[in-house]
Amino acid sequence: MKKWIALPVLLLPLALAGCSHRPAVVYAAPPPLAFDEIAQRGYSDGFAAARRDVADGRPPALERHPRFRNPPAPPPAYEDYRHGFRAGYNAFLHQAPTHRGY
Repeated sequence: MKKWIALPVLLLPLALAGCSHRPAVVYAAPPPLAFDEIAQRGYSDGFAAARRDVADGRPPALERHPRFRNPPAPPPAYEDYRHGFRAGYNAFLHQAPTHRGY
């Protein structure tokens, strides 16, 4: 009788190990090292904006994003932020299709 009890006890850890799920991993490409701090922030914002557009099924359009039109940066750095935003937006759109499941 003890053998029948031992078998389920030994198989229980194997059964529980099969039930574990892998954690979700979100991939975000790092900004190019040549970008300054404001351009890197724009890159991250542009990457996130493109991810939201694709997830929501909207066609890509930079001009509709408020952060691209009115950058959260001092006026002399507007173009740096927009350059980073554009690069991040395009980086997400042109990456491999296997990473678009966001």
